[in-house]
Amino acid sequence: MSRVRTRRARPPVALALPALLAVAFLLMPLAGILTRTRWSEIGTHLTSPGVVEALKLSLLVSLWALGLSLLLGVPLAWLLARVEFRGKALVRSLVLLPMVLPPTVGGVALLLGFGRRGLLGPWLEGTFGITLPFHTSGAVVAATFVAMPFLVISLEGALGGLKPSYEETAASLGSSPLRVFFTVTLPMVAPGLIAGAALTWARALGEFGATITFAGNLPGTTQTLPLQVYLLLQDSPEAATSVSLLLLAIAMAVLIALRGRWTGTPVARKDGGAAVVAEDLPAPDPMGTAGTAGTGTGTGTGTATVRASGPAAPGSTAPAAPADGGHWPLHATVSGFNELTLDAEPGTTIAVVGENGAGKTTLLRALLGLTPRAHAELRLGDADVTALPPHKRQVAWVPQDGALFPHLSALANTSYGLRARRVPRAAARAEAQAWLDRLGVGHLAHRKPAQLSGGQAQRVALARALAARPRLLLLDEPLAALDQTTRARVRHTLRTHLAGFGGVCLIVTHDPVEAVSLADRVLVLADGRTLQDAPPSEVARHPRSPWVARMLGRNAWPGTASADGLELAGGGRLVVAEALPEGERALAIIAPEAVSVHRDRPGGSPRNVWPGTVREITSVGSRLRVLVGSAAAPDLVAEITPEAAAELGIVDGAAVWTSVKATEVTLVRL
Repeated sequence: MSRVRTRRARPPVALALPALLAVAFLLMPLAGILTRTRWSEIGTHLTSPGVVEALKLSLLVSLWALGLSLLLGVPLAWLLARVEFRGKALVRSLVLLPMVLPPTVGGVALLLGFGRRGLLGPWLEGTFGITLPFHTSGAVVAATFVAMPFLVISLEGALGGLKPSYEETAASLGSSPLRVFFTVTLPMVAPGLIAGAALTWARALGEFGATITFAGNLPGTTQTLPLQVYLLLQDSPEAATSVSLLLLAIAMAVLIALRGRWTGTPVARKDGGAAVVAEDLPAPDPMGTAGTAGTGTGTGTGTATVRASGPAAPGSTAPAAPADGGHWPLHATVSGFNELTLDAEPGTTIAVVGENGAGKTTLLRALLGLTPRAHAELRLGDADVTALPPHKRQVAWVPQDGALFPHLSALANTSYGLRARRVPRAAARAEAQAWLDRLGVGHLAHRKPAQLSGGQAQRVALARALAARPRLLLLDEPLAALDQTTRARVRHTLRTHLAGFGGVCLIVTHDPVEAVSLADRVLVLADGRTLQDAPPSEVARHPRSPWVARMLGRNAWPGTASADGLELAGGGRLVVAEALPEGERALAIIAPEAVSVHRDRPGGSPRNVWPGTVREITSVGSRLRVLVGSAAAPDLVAEITPEAAAELGIVDGAAVWTSVKATEVTLVRL
């Protein structure tokens, strides 16, 4: 079998030549050290008493500097990456300053700040008896001053690449901010932290200018290895070369170990090498079999049948209800970008729909207490949780991507919320395993998220949220990232297991099947306000939003009622069988199957006839959907059989006529 060779593009000579000169320029000093080193005497030079003493001191100073950098730099990096505040640019400039400041100038600045005649030095000496200049502690301070920026910049970059949804999800599971930081944030940015720590230690080990200026050059006290090199150059250049080679080897070892990951990267999902177990859920019910228990009204209130209890005790076939009762009605008054009131009885599932920017995710984040755009006065059961932080509200959130913690197994992910609520480890793991078993992924308990399929990961995310014993469950497009087959299976799982949830569940979705099959009510948002709040069947029959009507697969034309029909907002006129009072705003709903398509102008009874051009043809099951554009009416979607399309010669760009009977048009008041 022949191999196809890819020709490499030759770089322009005008760029390649200076680049090669730059490499030679950087290599020349290193080559000088290697060629001038007396290899036969290197052991003698490196084991001399002065060098050994300086090496020990350098290790002591650099490790202390690393410890101080971790203690002070990690919180500073988090502050710069996660918190917006005035003067942030100035603080970041202060962090970077030691990297661009001449080391000797840094040493002078340290003297003027911490020296005996400096701003803080007299107070340190008088109060604590601490004298930094010409002391080992002074060398530590100098090394920390020049090295800590490497840690801060590296870790800030890693934190900036970490999606906040992981930390927000951990908070929704009941984890305090400090616990989130140590159990989620730090483990996920470990590569950036390790890279920054290695660079910080290497920089502290090689510090010279600030140390000699601020701490002096005292053997055994402040004379570190770089200062020893400086002294050896005067008396024994060969020994200085050997010590320089040691420092060069240490620096190169650090850089090679990091392999270019200067800023680090958060832990990412990648193929863990394990075989992914095929989905084993039962086949989903057809869309029409989903029940719509409960009622709702357009005012934002409604009731639903109270469902069975929640999780069972560990070891049983299904987790039992939590000890605090297990049923929590919802009342929320949201203000800000969203302006609405929401009431629901225990066991209600509400689908939140609306076009992009309608305020769906903002509503969920307001209920969580995670956004300044909207504020929610929230009552769950008898408890007013408005003033509580997110981790104390008992509101669990499942974002679009699930936000499973990649460094934890499925079992550890699921037990995370229980452990945050101080449930003993053994009991938490047993209850988590029961939830995983209930959702059909118990056999995957010890796999990491990277070893799970999309459907399996979503079920683990749902198990984690339910295991946390929430009083309100928020799902933000939980099935959006799944393929159609997996989506149907996970939808079936959701429908089955939400029946046992004793609180209220809000599901943001763009999928009409999800809205119809999962929800007792559909909450339609527009510009942050409630446009419609009703059972799915009512929304399907009388949608009050053009977007929702189109989401449900119907044509929706807004307009103003006239004497015998509707004057369309986009121009044109529609004749209807039952007219509304003249001047009233309304939405005309036309089912795609009610639209007839012809190649010639139709005769007979249709009152609404328009010429047009086929703009798009798509397949929906065993039928075809044809989008027809017309200058006389808004775009119209018709549904026909493939046989009819072949008989009429329907192709993209074909000129056609469409017709709709007046009796096939439904008007919905707006």
